[in-house]
Amino acid sequence: MFDHDPADTARQGRLLTGASGARGKLRISWARHTDEVREAQRLRWKIFVEELGARANSPEPGYDIDIFDPYCDHLLARDDDDRLVGTYRVLPPHQAKRIGGLYSETEFDLTRLLHLRARLLELGRACVHRDHRSGGVILALWAGLADYMRRHDLQAMIGCSSVSMRDGGHYAASLWARLRATHLAPAEDQVQPRLALPVDNLRQDLPTEPPALLKGYLRVGARVCGAPAWDPDFNTADFPLLMRLDAVQQRYARHFLGGA
Repeated sequence: MFDHDPADTARQGRLLTGASGARGKLRISWARHTDEVREAQRLRWKIFVEELGARANSPEPGYDIDIFDPYCDHLLARDDDDRLVGTYRVLPPHQAKRIGGLYSETEFDLTRLLHLRARLLELGRACVHRDHRSGGVILALWAGLADYMRRHDLQAMIGCSSVSMRDGGHYAASLWARLRATHLAPAEDQVQPRLALPVDNLRQDLPTEPPALLKGYLRVGARVCGAPAWDPDFNTADFPLLMRLDAVQQRYARHFLGGA
């Protein structure tokens, strides 16, 4: 997934850019060994399971682990005290081929995106510690993702942006009605959910604003690739997002393209 947005529902080892966070400078790096990956998995557990109430399907309680983790690179954000305060994981094309597909394919039929697969990066499991959700951590992580995209000559990013269904799904259905009209990807980039949110049985007329992180992706230039899927484990509606680097809005390009 691109993200679970705690504010609204609440992975190569060189140092990347520093950025200001809630408590001073942040250090952005890629996990170099198993202990650092386990730190990320621990943070994910604390946020997804303990804070947001996701169903725990991990083989090891206390750590959010799935079969994709060993194939992913894990991006880490640390504060002045070297505490892990944010993370993303990314699945590059050659590793997606090794494991047999993308995480997103467990939720969506991505047949129409085959033309992008050789240069398509999947983002997922994004989360930020509750004490560092002012936006600085995400911007710093985005800079790390931009560097990764440049170094590996990748063209586009895909992932899911998750929206809470604590109200039964009415907010998510209403948000889909809005985004379908304003931010839907062209037909050649559209996908189909495997377990669709039953939007026809839900209200679609509620006034909605996208969660902060989803709104950020849309501002940069991401597009919604189709109707949301229902993820029963996380009790979320997952919106499939695709961002082509050649479509990134110029005023935000420095976060993804290093000022290009």
